Amino acid sequence: MTLPSALAAGALLLSLTGRGGNAEAGGKTVTVTIGYQSKTINTVTAGTLLRSLGSFERELRALGRRDGHTYKVKWEDYATGAPITAQMIAGKVDIGSMGDFPLLINSGRGTQLNAPTRLVSVTGYNLRDGLNTVLTAPGSKLRALSGLRGKNVSTSVGSAADGTLVRALQQAGIDPEDGIHKLNQQPAVGASALEAGSADALSQFVAWPGLLAFQGKAKALYDGARLNLPSSGAGHPAEARASRAAARTRVSEAVAALGDSAWQVRKGAATALSAAASELGVPALARALSDAHADVRKAAVLALLPLAERGVGAAREALSSVRSDPDADVRAYAAKATA
Repeated sequence: MTLPSALAAGALLLSLTGRGGNAEAGGKTVTVTIGYQSKTINTVTAGTLLRSLGSFERELRALGRRDGHTYKVKWEDYATGAPITAQMIAGKVDIGSMGDFPLLINSGRGTQLNAPTRLVSVTGYNLRDGLNTVLTAPGSKLRALSGLRGKNVSTSVGSAADGTLVRALQQAGIDPEDGIHKLNQQPAVGASALEAGSADALSQFVAWPGLLAFQGKAKALYDGARLNLPSSGAGHPAEARASRAAARTRVSEAVAALGDSAWQVRKGAATALSAAASELGVPALARALSDAHADVRKAAVLALLPLAERGVGAAREALSSVRSDPDADVRAYAAKATA
């Protein structure tokens, strides 16, 4: 089982809320729109690879056989995460794949505009924010970020590259808004601006910096790894309300997924059940505590822990049963609730 299939299983969390796409006339056909970025390495598993393997479509066909709906998947390719956020807030994209900085904007704007979203899967990460890079032209005399003060700097506002630029400038003592002339441009446009000389520097996310350096069109001025801050690419789906009956149906699907042959799917199902009502989720999560794979047991423990801390007796009882688990993390998490 590959990571994209695990992401499809993680979309069970989306199903638990009872929403996933727009229903067409008659209510039997549901179109799920996915916004992805084919030219961004950190999110490629949640877009290009997932689309090519057809994993999500297979999951939806199986869901359709159970609930009587026909699901269609519409894939929309974007250059950066910012327009995906705009489309999600407008209700036109159901699942979006983006980097960490646009993900935070997505969450904040969604909450402000009463269109909340929820994280379901992290598809890639870099512990030091490496590969997001600020570039200059090959012949540029700029040698440090301090030289960017008052200069024209191209980036995609709201993207992970913008996040790297903002934090790097702050560390260099430059106001990221007033200290430079920021040009809000798509990666390809920014690359052309750098080459033409209308931009003094270009801040972009992987894989654009590496490509431009390889082609001899740019050189690195600042590597995001110098920030020593983690960055990630993520699948970020729309959240919605659900009727009690619909929620019970989705919980049943998550419970069934706990029996899947792939541990990644079982782990995703256990995580999804953390959103279920305790009377529905706890019995299934208690069974998952005996799963053969430690990551599944850890997911089940982490799903049960908040319930135990709120005084749900069945959750505390389930956690007490794994205090002698062979995995140290499972034992430690369980001990927090039963101490």
